[in-house]
Amino acid sequence: MAVIIDLYARKVIGWDVDNHMRASLVCNAVKNAMLVRKGLPEMFHSDRGVQYVSEKLEQILVKDKVTISMSRKGNCWDNAVSESFFGTLKQELVYHEKYENLAEARMSLFKYIEAFYNPKRLHSTLGYKSPNEYENAS
Repeated sequence: MAVIIDLYARKVIGWDVDNHMRASLVCNAVKNAMLVRKGLPEMFHSDRGVQYVSEKLEQILVKDKVTISMSRKGNCWDNAVSESFFGTLKQELVYHEKYENLAEARMSLFKYIEAFYNPKRLHSTLGYKSPNEYENAS
């Protein structure tokens, strides 16, 4: 799974899931974010995974005039928001599910992100508001 998170509201604005971790997975998540937001934030931060340093992804980001920012080598704290999201996702959903196939996993993730995480899940960082509520209040 690859996610694009808006740091301001901690909102998942793009994501994709597949049975591989190639650059196309991240590119699809970025394209989904572009559809939702009609563009991308000015800065794209990621870790140094091979899929995030691909020419394919760089072409998409540069074309949209996005500054690319990467974590320091071996420092997961630089990408803490994404790491926290994945920890939360696993604890609240994935560890309680058994997916028979990718389509089932995709539907479950869609429901979690679009029907719970973005509109309802409260975040202490956001003053105990959901990402949608926090974003709409500003």
